Amino acid sequence: MNVNMYQKKFMEVAIAEARTGISNGDGGPFGAVVVKDGEIVASGHNRVLKNNDSTCHGEIDAIRRAEEKLETYDLTDCEIYTTSEPCPMCLAAIMWANISKVYYGCTLEDNARIGFRDEKFDEMMGGRAGLPEWFLEERDREDCLVVFDEYNNMKNHIIY
Repeated sequence: MNVNMYQKKFMEVAIAEARTGISNGDGGPFGAVVVKDGEIVASGHNRVLKNNDSTCHGEIDAIRRAEEKLETYDLTDCEIYTTSEPCPMCLAAIMWANISKVYYGCTLEDNARIGFRDEKFDEMMGGRAGLPEWFLEERDREDCLVVFDEYNNMKNHIIY
């Protein structure tokens, strides 16, 4: 299996996590997978509503699970795959965990279209101009947009 096929598989797991979260009513359509040496270490999804925890975004849930599994706070040599471009809080958590690369599906603009304020907070915190170009990479956006549409079409979904 080539690298692109592995990456597609990892994003599919992140999408499945997002679907699990929204179908359970746990939170928004955000799933994530932490990968090390081509293997999934942990996955997670948005559990803001389930846990009454405004910080339990998909990326942070996956990071917490990966650190617990690996028994370390240092995820050097790990990558993260997420259904959406990380909000400023998640981006900071990814950097604090020393994750080397972020693959994301939907953009901050896509988040805004389904009622999330990530873009607003990103602008308030100075944007992304200071990040290295290679650090954030969009992939499988169309697949992730399907989950966003599913979420947006649900009755009684939360809007931030």
